[in-house]
Amino acid sequence: MLIVQKYGGTSVGSSERIKAVAQRIAETRDAGHRVAVVVSAMSGETDRLLGLAGQVTDRPDAQASDLLVSTGEQVTVALLSMALKDMGYPTQPLLGHQVEITTDSAFGRARIQRIATDRLTSALNDGAIVVVAGFQGVDADDNITTLGRGGSDTSAVAIAAVTCADVCEIYTDVDGVYTADPRICPRARKMQRISYDEMLELASLGAKVLQIRSVEFAKRHHVAVHVRSSFAPDTGTFLVEEEPSMEDVIVSGVTSDLNQAKITLLRVPDRPGLAAKLFGPIADDNIVVDMIIQNASAEGSTDLTFTVPQDDVQKALSRVAHIAEEIQAGGVTSDTQVAKVSIVGLGMRSHAGVASRMFQVLAREGINIQMISTSEIKISIVIEAKYRELAVRVLHDEFIAPAQ
Repeated sequence: MLIVQKYGGTSVGSSERIKAVAQRIAETRDAGHRVAVVVSAMSGETDRLLGLAGQVTDRPDAQASDLLVSTGEQVTVALLSMALKDMGYPTQPLLGHQVEITTDSAFGRARIQRIATDRLTSALNDGAIVVVAGFQGVDADDNITTLGRGGSDTSAVAIAAVTCADVCEIYTDVDGVYTADPRICPRARKMQRISYDEMLELASLGAKVLQIRSVEFAKRHHVAVHVRSSFAPDTGTFLVEEEPSMEDVIVSGVTSDLNQAKITLLRVPDRPGLAAKLFGPIADDNIVVDMIIQNASAEGSTDLTFTVPQDDVQKALSRVAHIAEEIQAGGVTSDTQVAKVSIVGLGMRSHAGVASRMFQVLAREGINIQMISTSEIKISIVIEAKYRELAVRVLHDEFIAPAQ
């Protein structure tokens, strides 16, 4: 078997942990498998490097920032390769540009366009354990790029796809995917299997186990993914194709996201084309807009509310303020003290009344809903941030805990 293993920052957070990872890789190799390993920077290293950039300038250049933070993975690749070679295993360390992981030029959030397989395949066929720097690539002009937070997950799944690996094992500090965050919800339990679509929704809605683009990649290329703990040998959670039995479970998971900000454009003239005039420039700034609500028109104007990641709120506000003045809107307000809470499950397709139950449970707790968004297998709401944990617990109790 060819196995791709990915180790996150906490898994390689110290020299002792790197040695432990090397031992685990060695055990996989000793079991007769070929192994390619993708690693993140040591925990805290990316933040440390960004902190250094912040000491030099208030507005670090995006291209130079990618060059800076990519050094974190370079350190981990080198240290892990040293540990494996010291144990007597042939190893080939490779950075993103050496593999030829080609991306676009969206610095800080680049997308993979192509991965060359020649060097990877050659090293594996020669019997080497290939150790690859996750999170990074190179654009068409040979500039170093990075894939955004959690990008090593995407690197690993993409490498598993192009090498036709039998499985991609994502090693992290949790032992699988849970029905809710166990730190918030004591009754949360680990799922043995979850569909790509459910995991895709959970990842996009705030679950921190996997980066959303890695799940997209896994679904598109049918990569078998196993999420498991670096610190225990137990089986974790498998991402699988949708199975008929999965629709028997109405709600598979409850998740929440505090990294949300709400922006409202007041008294927008009710004319065709103004929404495009607003959201086009925001998209050009690479700001991801999530939920959007437009009130019914009254006296020729309407309020328009949408959410963006908190990291982008100031950039979005700057852009929106300029557009508001241009279109003669009534003003702009924002609120960062909000949270998005969501329920996800394939069973929602075939069970009526899920939304009604959700809203009734929240009403009993006095939790006011500010925004609502739905898809075939999820319902998301925006509420005051102070009610986030309570909302997660009561929704988990309503839809999931009784099945225990």
